Amino acid sequence: MAGRSPDGELLAHASWEAERLKKKIISIAILVIVIGLIGYRVVQHMNQKTLTAEEAAKVNELAPSFTLQSLDGQSFAVGGERDKPLFLNFWASWCGPCEEEAPDLVNVYKKYQGKFDLYAVNVTPGDKMDNIKKFVDTYQYPFPVLLDKEGKNADAYSVIAIPTSFLIDRHGVIREVIHVLSAKELDKKLAKLIAES
Repeated sequence: MAGRSPDGELLAHASWEAERLKKKIISIAILVIVIGLIGYRVVQHMNQKTLTAEEAAKVNELAPSFTLQSLDGQSFAVGGERDKPLFLNFWASWCGPCEEEAPDLVNVYKKYQGKFDLYAVNVTPGDKMDNIKKFVDTYQYPFPVLLDKEGKNADAYSVIAIPTSFLIDRHGVIREVIHVLSAKELDKKLAKLIAES
């Protein structure tokens, strides 16, 4: 039975040590990356402005003001006095309930056209431009589609789930916050908003 030579044992031990060292280096690198990512997220979170309860959109208070560009490059402003009440809808192309309500939005817009404004605000950070355009084409949106590219306006309105819509009167006051409704309920709420404005 042939034994290992001292040189062979040394080589095996050196190889084992090298493998162990390599594993330690990989573990340390992974740990540094994880710590770096956590640090980055903490700093990013600290730099983000957190809305206070006083700043968030509330029923019977003035709607937060903003100006956004639409898909066709026009600017639209929200906030303050208006000629007509406003139906402000936050949505995304990947949202199933948004697809569900899209035909109803088109129908009420056509029914009450000229009596109110409807702005469909796409929460763009979680969406893709091709998908946005396809959605708008599929449902033939006749109203302005605004792009909230950074999601700041959805945050200002405390939008947690989409779709979320805000019924805003001519004085710029939020009268109601709604989510997906039946066509009949949507029509009823919009008719009430128009009548009261």
